[in-house]
Amino acid sequence: MGFIDKLFGNSTKEEKTMGKLKIGIILGSTRQGRVSPQVGEWVKGIADKRGDAEYEIVDIADFKLPFLGEADAPGIGAWNEKLASLDGFVFIVQEYNHSITGALKNALDLARDAWNNKAAGIVSYGSTGGARAAEHLRGIMGELMIADVRVHPTLSLFTDFENGADFKPQALHLDNVNAMLDQVNAWSGALKTLR
Repeated sequence: MGFIDKLFGNSTKEEKTMGKLKIGIILGSTRQGRVSPQVGEWVKGIADKRGDAEYEIVDIADFKLPFLGEADAPGIGAWNEKLASLDGFVFIVQEYNHSITGALKNALDLARDAWNNKAAGIVSYGSTGGARAAEHLRGIMGELMIADVRVHPTLSLFTDFENGADFKPQALHLDNVNAMLDQVNAWSGALKTLR
């Protein structure tokens, strides 16, 4: 590629694909009967239509992580490798007892460097939209050097779920998810220069 092409943004399809950011949509619950897979797939469906990054669902439950301090397990290495391969994150966060799940806290604690200098957005849900859990997560992310973005879609168990189990989001959330993804991608791209 020549100087003029670079100057005016002309790039090959291969260069565009190689340069795309990789954003993991992390399901923050492992409990039986959880609804986070529904929310995660909804976010991924919106994200995939944008074409601005490669998005994938990352399910904590798939890694069979031990509790922090227990014997080392193969899942810890695989978990860290997966996180290291990503440029940014969207956390699907549900509120339990005014905070995040134990499974998500444990997953956050089982990695360190793989989180550093990356950006993250939060999509939360609960009786108050998961706002208290999201605030706890922001404090943890600060310690792990994850830059959390401002836009934060909040989903209500009363208006966005039927019978507490079937996810039926209101249309108004679409704009918030796209605005959050705009910020995650911008910050993820900027922070990639630090790694």
